[in-house]
Amino acid sequence: MIQSMTGFGKATLQLPTKKISVELKSLNSKGLDLNTRMPSVYREMELGLRNQLSQRLERGKIDFSLYIDVTGEETSSKINIPIVKGYINQMKAVIPNADETELMKMAVRMPDALKTEREEIDEKEWESIQKVIDQALENIVSFRKDEGKALEKEFIQRIANIKKLMLEAVAYDSERIETVKTRLRTALDELQMNVDENRFEQELIFYLEKYDITEEKVRLENHLNYFVETLAGTEANGRKLGFITQEMGREINTMGSKSNHSEMQKLVVMMKDELEKIKEQVLNVL
Repeated sequence: MIQSMTGFGKATLQLPTKKISVELKSLNSKGLDLNTRMPSVYREMELGLRNQLSQRLERGKIDFSLYIDVTGEETSSKINIPIVKGYINQMKAVIPNADETELMKMAVRMPDALKTEREEIDEKEWESIQKVIDQALENIVSFRKDEGKALEKEFIQRIANIKKLMLEAVAYDSERIETVKTRLRTALDELQMNVDENRFEQELIFYLEKYDITEEKVRLENHLNYFVETLAGTEANGRKLGFITQEMGREINTMGSKSNHSEMQKLVVMMKDELEKIKEQVLNVL
């Protein structure tokens, strides 16, 4: 079953003093383009996190966001008491009769009045965060699989359309050959030339062989079947599907150049249109 590279996953967990939220967004990309946003205290865990995300998501433009909302009284910012007292004493020297409450309000707004103590990672807390990350990964993978089902359904329909159009084009083959024969015979009659019938038939066969589309039809049919088989694979196969569509396009283009028949050419254009729509969506396949 194929997966889309487009997806979204979110998970949250409420701890006694913190709310942990993880969001994962994914868009299509040729490779893995991973962008992470998290509080600085957890930056030392980033390398392992990147490995974890790359193993599960494989490809895509991935945005990972970790949010920590403090819901209790816990805070890493503390009043720098010596600095604040120093500011107050300096302002008292300037304004001896100033209200101390007002001085305090002014002092805590001054540079370095608050200090942020460096937090250490709590292992139990990180284990909890890891569970939230795992859940978010499960959610985005589930989203990708659902998107993949929709893509697979569309691919199968468009492959069927191309097969139908191909058979309709092949049905004009005998009519096309008779048209070529008639046109050549008319041209010779207009020139009032006497020709050897055996030689004429040999030259006609040689001429028609250049416009024969049997091989293209067989190869295109094989590519179409191979595409459907690859859809059912268990591994990431977006690149493989892209290669198959290139081969399909090559055969359709050759059929178009050989057709030499207005109705066949119309059908070839319709096949190209279906193939282009497949190519557009293949870019979204993991």
